Amino acid sequence: MTEDLVIRGGTVFDGSGGEGREADIAVSGGRITEIGKILVRGREEIDARGLMVTPGFVDIHTHYDGQATWEQRLMPSSFHGVTTVVMGNCGVGFAPCRPGEHDLLIHLMGGVEDIPEVVMTEGIPWTWETYPEYLDTLARREFDVDIGSYVPHAALRLFTMGERACRLEPATDGDLEAMGALLRQALKAGALGLGTSQTIHHRSTDGMSIPTLKASKAEYTALVSAMAEAGRGVFQYVTDFFDEAEFPRQFGLLRHLAECSGRPVTFTLTQHHNRPDDWRWLMEHVDAARHDGLNMSAQFFPRAVGIILGHELSLNPFYSRPSYIALADLGFEERIAALRQPEVRARILAEPIDSNPATLLGLRVANFDEIYPLGDPPDYEPPRDTSIAAMAARQGVTPDELAYDLLLEKGGRTLLYMATSNYASRTLDTCFEALGHDGAVVGLGD
Repeated sequence: MTEDLVIRGGTVFDGSGGEGREADIAVSGGRITEIGKILVRGREEIDARGLMVTPGFVDIHTHYDGQATWEQRLMPSSFHGVTTVVMGNCGVGFAPCRPGEHDLLIHLMGGVEDIPEVVMTEGIPWTWETYPEYLDTLARREFDVDIGSYVPHAALRLFTMGERACRLEPATDGDLEAMGALLRQALKAGALGLGTSQTIHHRSTDGMSIPTLKASKAEYTALVSAMAEAGRGVFQYVTDFFDEAEFPRQFGLLRHLAECSGRPVTFTLTQHHNRPDDWRWLMEHVDAARHDGLNMSAQFFPRAVGIILGHELSLNPFYSRPSYIALADLGFEERIAALRQPEVRARILAEPIDSNPATLLGLRVANFDEIYPLGDPPDYEPPRDTSIAAMAARQGVTPDELAYDLLLEKGGRTLLYMATSNYASRTLDTCFEALGHDGAVVGLGD
């Protein structure tokens, strides 16, 4: 007898949470047929000694909603052992959508997820209006991973309420009834649930707040009730958790939604650098909710939440300074040549950062205590003394000067890494601690 494939001698982690064990794995007809000591040969054999062998990973927090309509390979997730991706997170996506609303949803995705608008404008075929029709479009395509999708709340709200959604007006009873019906229709067609956002960071490229920012408790209750009626669906949520006084109300909303619907509730949790211990308080409440029988989880990223900065990218420490903006229409090589000129350097370094940037993150791109050289290979746990601020202090220059000169190295293609959260202690110990909770799941990779 032979098997199609035998993977020999790897340390097998089967996904159950137990300890790994050394074993062979036999596969035939696309299915695992045996795990243990495999005595027969395989038509193909892989020597996995010294390696871990696992089931595929589910990337539960992605934004491939547009890419999946034009691309077969959902990179970079599929490069990293991911075999299933979940999109529609944070309430942004492209269905349901009326023809006149295409640009609004593109601007929103561009602002929230920093995806170049031209890619979406040229790539999305818009062969749908309803969410089931969007799923039909995806079903006609082939991918290198399996895909699932939430109904994006912002698109659902815009489809139902039109411009009133963009003005953040409260939903009427008629709006709630219509949204509930559309959500039930989508769930029946195969949607995994509803994704939504109430964070002030989520804005479109023109600065407009995400249409779900001020959605009411009544609106959310109506939507999770529609999921309860359908008997399926996960409620995915992101908010800021900035104000300690607001914690009880914000978490109380999530607990209420889990209690009244019986549906799973999952939300984004990070360590804020200015309040580094708040996540523990929230995690304790998740544990208490789970102890009370509620299906609730917190999505925690296994490293610092970060942004890559550079001259080829959307943001860098100088992107909002007038003399830098004046070079925006130059080709890359011409722009780098101009930036090397001493008079241009002096002029840009003398200008202040924009105090009213298009995105709130724009204010942080000059916080050099949180910015590090990315390195090659990238270092995602950089020591405190390698920050731009610390390096500049040792060299006797300003952080601005050091960052400016570093970004011009390697032909202007050097990258810097800004750690915006989960890195208050300048180690990944917090991430390790958080993910040790039963109520924490790996998420937020975007």
